[in-house]
Amino acid sequence: QVQLVESGGGLVPPGGSLRLSCAASGSIFSINYMGWYRQAPGKERELVAGITTVISGGSTNYADSVKGRFTISRDNAKNTMSLQMNSLKPEDTAVYYCKLHDILGRAYWGQGTQVTVSS
Repeated sequence: QVQLVESGGGLVPPGGSLRLSCAASGSIFSINYMGWYRQAPGKERELVAGITTVISGGSTNYADSVKGRFTISRDNAKNTMSLQMNSLKPEDTAVYYCKLHDILGRAYWGQGTQVTVSS
């Protein structure tokens, strides 16, 4: 069993910053990919940013809407992942989820953390 726990969400004014963290624990087989997704009310869940392991290429990808504002990073030794979010906009308001894929193709989701951008 794999557990993913997100933290760092909250209320922030437009233009502010937040840092989300995701901690993975449990019976984790080798991690292939980790990513942040978000779901706003009435909308589908969408990819925000993803990062692969060094073995898989060590690459990152971002949604066009967050490029230049968000930065994803991983600490492989600690099985953690972070998302630094700067210049936040009201349209970034959503529940943010952490997702993990192991090399066997199994996927796991966290419970989500609320991010609200409002003055």
